[in-house]
Amino acid sequence: MGRNHEVTTPQLLLDEAGELREPGWSRSPVQRYMRSMIKAPAWRIKEWDYYLVLSDAFAGAFTISDDGYIGLQSVSLLTFGDAPWEHTETVLNAFPLGKLKLPASSTAGVAAYADKRLQMSFSVEGATRRIRCSFADFCDGKPLVADITLAQPAMDSLAIATPWEKKRRFYYNQKINCMRASGFIELDGMRYEFDPAADFGTLDWGRGVWTYDNTWFWGSGNADLDGHIFGFNIGYGFGNTAAASENVIFYDGVAHKLDDVVFNIPASGYTDPWTFTSSDGRFEMDFAPVLDRAANLDYKLIVSDQHQVFGRMSGVAILDDGTELRIKDVMCFAEKVHNRY
Repeated sequence: MGRNHEVTTPQLLLDEAGELREPGWSRSPVQRYMRSMIKAPAWRIKEWDYYLVLSDAFAGAFTISDDGYIGLQSVSLLTFGDAPWEHTETVLNAFPLGKLKLPASSTAGVAAYADKRLQMSFSVEGATRRIRCSFADFCDGKPLVADITLAQPAMDSLAIATPWEKKRRFYYNQKINCMRASGFIELDGMRYEFDPAADFGTLDWGRGVWTYDNTWFWGSGNADLDGHIFGFNIGYGFGNTAAASENVIFYDGVAHKLDDVVFNIPASGYTDPWTFTSSDGRFEMDFAPVLDRAANLDYKLIVSDQHQVFGRMSGVAILDDGTELRIKDVMCFAEKVHNRY
């Protein structure tokens, strides 16, 4: 089943009734999000920017979010050596209800959060993105500091507009892969330096009105293949995806659309080997987990069971013209998340 409706006409995302005008995917955010056009209470609106910056040996993840009745600002540091380790700190805010004023577009502006403990900002600066973070008492009383630059030349991304069966519920999401990363994260006398020759950042930019209970699967990775930039985004699990899936390969700045991809997660546990299979045979991968960043939050109304698994992927990806790309041991992640919020 090919789900490949590509939206190419610049237009408003929503109509006067608060419904998506044209569900589907695009290579850039040609549909314009306007919070004022949403026909739902402010406490149901979810807006976030999430950056993952990944090297073969370590990673940093940074979230600024305004999810209506809760804000969730989060930073993770992960290392993938002989004894894999991760630490995540989260600041929760009650009822932000849009007060963070996150940008209406991923292409400009600044997303920022600041309190006495955490100061974090994501800014678009021409053809680069800048992540700055200062987090007091991040781990064992020690502060974390980060200053990272991601290069974003002219290239395709994945933007997707997904409805739910329920009226006036929608998800507008952009995934920007393949941004070469430079800069650092510092914690407890250790400095983790990103090398733009090998390390990449990914942006997950989301705006919408969700239903309450959802389970999703998402995977993403990037690599330099003999001087060619390769990336992928795979996922499914929420909303009505009849118009488009979010499965795509990126190669030298061009998006190659895939049909369905299935995550085969072993019943024996998240850290045993997985596979990924595709309905069109164009994404066939083995995945060797290194670290499961598991989190289980239960605040009664808000419940989240997360398994974000980092590991190394090997296999074959096939471009639109039939070209086979063989990848081996590319560090990436794949996750299964169940949220009620």
